[in-house]
Amino acid sequence: MQVLFVEDDPMNRRVVRDMLSVAGAAMEEAEDAEIGLRMIEQGAFNIILMDLRMPGMDGLTAIRHLRQRTDDKANLPVIVVTADTAADLRSQCLASGADDVLQKPVAMNSLFDSIGRMLAKASEEGAMLL
Repeated sequence: MQVLFVEDDPMNRRVVRDMLSVAGAAMEEAEDAEIGLRMIEQGAFNIILMDLRMPGMDGLTAIRHLRQRTDDKANLPVIVVTADTAADLRSQCLASGADDVLQKPVAMNSLFDSIGRMLAKASEEGAMLL
């Protein structure tokens, strides 16, 4: 499984990379949303993890850009990973096209549960994750 984590904080990327390595998943990193969108264009990922608050383009805008694509990558599962605690955060993320929302600090079981739900949903829908 190939994961892209779009996150500006190197320590957060390291923690999630270490968690994913336990499950044998490979993770690529983008330090901002613009780089993340370019990496999606050029690479093959199964899951996108997206921070919300980054310099330049924010995560919700990046998700909307992804969802506007006209190819299969528009349907990549996106899990928001954020420290934001706004009351309407989950509904904002889902309205922008996110599939799930996890709060920082991310617990390993929460991360794996969310990824498992995304993979199960893709399987039920007969979709092939890239």
